[in-house]
Amino acid sequence: MTAAAPIVVAADERSDHDSPSVAVDVGRWQRLALDVLTDHEVIGELTLTFIDRDDIAELNAEHMDNAGPTDVLSFPMDDEPLEGVPTLLGDVVISPAVANGQFAEHAGSLDDEFALLVVHGILHVLGHDHAEPGETATMRAREIDLLERFHWLGPAPAGFRQTHE
Repeated sequence: MTAAAPIVVAADERSDHDSPSVAVDVGRWQRLALDVLTDHEVIGELTLTFIDRDDIAELNAEHMDNAGPTDVLSFPMDDEPLEGVPTLLGDVVISPAVANGQFAEHAGSLDDEFALLVVHGILHVLGHDHAEPGETATMRAREIDLLERFHWLGPAPAGFRQTHE
């Protein structure tokens, strides 16, 4: 008998007019998400969805009371798991258009930006936060650890940044 494994349902839900030049390798980011969940020994289902700038702006306003688009939003499920029913961990939504517009001043490359946003979003679903300085340091250290092991397969590149300039 094999142990249960996490499930990541990933999709690119962008319309054709939203950043058509930004390619998203959905399978690659789905695998990274699975690695992060497996590393945390989490069993359950997570959705990872890439959406339009306007859609993430709408979600940002509705759920975070912030105007305008953002790069990533996380929606952890707060319900208690039901016996015999797969656990729904939550949803992570990412805007490739926003990521494309900020990667040079943030992670350094679009590839690293996507990886950071995937890991950052999942850590929020799993209960990590960065509201307080101690929480921020813990979450950033965890991000680097996961990225080094599952994205870069080695040390972070010299130009990588976790904070916006």
